[in-house]
Amino acid sequence: MLGEMGHRATELAHLVSERGRWRDEGRRVVLTNGCFDLLHPGHVALLEAARSEGDVLVVALNSDASVRGLKGEGRPLIPEAERTEVLLALEPVDRVVVYGEPTPLEVIRALLPDVLVKGADWAADAIVGRPEVETAGGWVVRVPLQAGRSTSALLDRVRRP
Repeated sequence: MLGEMGHRATELAHLVSERGRWRDEGRRVVLTNGCFDLLHPGHVALLEAARSEGDVLVVALNSDASVRGLKGEGRPLIPEAERTEVLLALEPVDRVVVYGEPTPLEVIRALLPDVLVKGADWAADAIVGRPEVETAGGWVVRVPLQAGRSTSALLDRVRRP
């Protein structure tokens, strides 16, 4: 189901332009990021929690090359175009922007979201972009993880004999 603003993947420059409009309209922009390879209930819970923090949810998605750099050969299992398509089909997600760097710092600096959301597996002082968001007047929210709900855990279950 599409949200009121519609869903679409976008380039960073266009997203920054939209961000200015959303700011002028008084909308709170939330950003989360990740690989989102093999979407599972833990991802959905994170996205729902992130969306509850504001009016617009932007997902910064690791490119295929970025995922390979972080997770190793054989990952991602799902190509970035398909991961984008799946994310955009979810009610909480308003925009997806793909980035090729190891971290979303460039996206965060360009967008300066009002709220940055990460899973609680990240220590507060290790969250990339936290200083930039807080300096700009925003804040960081750490969402509790759901035990056993991760892509790695899912792959372990599938690979077990």
